[in-house]
Amino acid sequence: MVETQTWTTTRRNSNPRLESSHVITDDTSLLLGIPPTPPSDARINNNNNVSSSSSGGSSSGSSSSLVTTGIVASWYASNIGVLLLNKYLLSIYGYKYPIFLTILHMVSCSAYSSAAVHLLRLVPYQRIQSRRQLVKIVILSGVFSFSVVCGNASLRYIPVSFNQAIGATTPFFTAVFAFVITCRKESPEVYLSLLPVVLGIVVASNSEPLFHLFGFLVCIGSTAGRALKSVVQGIILSSDSEKLHSMNLLLYMAPMAAAILLPFSLYIEGNVAAVTIEKAYADWSIILLLAGNATVAYLVNLTNFLVTKHTSALTLQVLGNAKSAVAAVVSVLIFRNPVTVMGMTGFAVTVMGVVLYSEAKKRSKAIVAK
Repeated sequence: MVETQTWTTTRRNSNPRLESSHVITDDTSLLLGIPPTPPSDARINNNNNVSSSSSGGSSSGSSSSLVTTGIVASWYASNIGVLLLNKYLLSIYGYKYPIFLTILHMVSCSAYSSAAVHLLRLVPYQRIQSRRQLVKIVILSGVFSFSVVCGNASLRYIPVSFNQAIGATTPFFTAVFAFVITCRKESPEVYLSLLPVVLGIVVASNSEPLFHLFGFLVCIGSTAGRALKSVVQGIILSSDSEKLHSMNLLLYMAPMAAAILLPFSLYIEGNVAAVTIEKAYADWSIILLLAGNATVAYLVNLTNFLVTKHTSALTLQVLGNAKSAVAAVVSVLIFRNPVTVMGMTGFAVTVMGVVLYSEAKKRSKAIVAK
């Protein structure tokens, strides 16, 4: 018995393996999806479209950079502006009512925040969910009002440059309150980075020509109050259900702070409203100064929110460290208060300590995350 063989006839120059049924049987499926070469006019149009899209992308990127630059410039201008206006009103103009001035700031923040949240809808409106959350916000408002009043009062006695040098020590107080209240320990590197922060302010204080003990103490109180507020806020508004956007938190805290400060203003400063009206009859510019000052005080909070939204955490950190130095330089140029080499050196050491602290905190968090 002879086995039957089947022969497959192939075309010349063809590959039987490519024509076998278990690989590919359809010749059209061997074709690659290469589009035909377009005519010259089509290629020209296509190149124009690509170049226009590239230029459009670059223009949108540049416009975004311009917006961010404008926001950062507004943040600097509002922060420095409110400091200079407070200094002028309380120390030079003779409006010696820091508590009432802070109340005006809070009323302004309340009105503008309501418009921003309810009318402009910059952020979604968040309601207070419980009485417990309300009590927590009241506590925060008390700490907030204490910090702002002390900061404003200090400007009546000490220069803006010295005020900013003291304010740069906020990380030191934050670390202290975090340890005392929450028993949270930082790495040795973080604690070591705080040494130049304290050393710098000691040098600056000893070398300050216009040093005033009461002004120094209330400025320390303001700085400690800011640190305490950040720690307390992290504790009492830690749950997801109680967290509030910064704009909503300001919307609630500002009127509460004004209500807390009102009896203190009446008791300590007297009937300031009547005094202000009397001053306005003699010099109507006081109304413009107070209204502008209160508006800029709100812009500080608004631009802080916008800068946080449009920049990275690292950029915000760098900008914040530089802001105090810029404010100090601008105030010296405007008010011509005397400064010493040792005072400037102490301020620089404090700022460098803050930079080292920020870097040490970042490395510490990275290690914990691993």
